[in-house]
Amino acid sequence: MRFQQLNEQLAYVSKCRLEIAKLYRRLHEGVDSSRVKLMLEYLQQHEKDVAKKIDNYIEEAPTRLLELWYNDIVFEDFIKRCQDIVIHANMDEESLLELHLELDNCLIGLLEKTERSSVPGEVKSALADLIRVEKIQQQRLVHSYIRMDDI
Repeated sequence: MRFQQLNEQLAYVSKCRLEIAKLYRRLHEGVDSSRVKLMLEYLQQHEKDVAKKIDNYIEEAPTRLLELWYNDIVFEDFIKRCQDIVIHANMDEESLLELHLELDNCLIGLLEKTERSSVPGEVKSALADLIRVEKIQQQRLVHSYIRMDDI
């Protein structure tokens, strides 16, 4: 997929987050472990919340920022990637965490690519803040998983 305006890219990231939530709902139906099911419920809600926050940002951000044009920001068909993931009934917590981090890092990578392509200023700063928040949320998730593993 090729993006031209920042608003297109952010809308796509939001759509990808909702697609990840659908994936987690699908996985929830096919896994056996109750701990994995709990993690999937949490992650599903988390993805919906992130998508909503991105959508709110798109609504509230100045139009001049959202209409900023980019050349050659190309990204994989992430939605197809999520749809192609096969459910394994014996998926464990660690496998789920690895899958989540892989998908999350892919979307963060897209934002980082855009941030690097941005000229210094308001957009670059906003993207850097978004990336920072995403990485902090990732760290919190990993720490929560480690604490859950100790239980």
